Amino acid sequence: MSTPAPKPTAAELELLRTLWRIGPASAKQTHEALSAERPELNEATVLRQLQLMHTKGLLKRDEGQRPHVYAPVHAQDQMQTQILKDLVSKVFAGSGKDLVMAALRTQVSKKERAEIAKLLEGDKS
Repeated sequence: MSTPAPKPTAAELELLRTLWRIGPASAKQTHEALSAERPELNEATVLRQLQLMHTKGLLKRDEGQRPHVYAPVHAQDQMQTQILKDLVSKVFAGSGKDLVMAALRTQVSKKERAEIAKLLEGDKS
């Protein structure tokens, strides 16, 4: 059984989402990918955060290249599953149903509800 991934902070999740989207990247490439949505970030800050995430075990670093190239240790779906399990356990007392009901009440558009209903209609188990 694999060891659980370290829990990323909100800022670390933002960098992980970027790396999942663009693939392995240097600090400069990561900064460029983030600059449209986060123009206040500078490259040095991104590099520092990537280094901390590497130390924490969230990223692996290819030190055979210059500049170093960073990549997530865990796949996006694996990390999301772990975070979701933790959320369900801590916030919803282990009830997936309560999580889904809360999401349906607050986070799901009418269009998304229709898509979910259609998906559930196909699952007549």
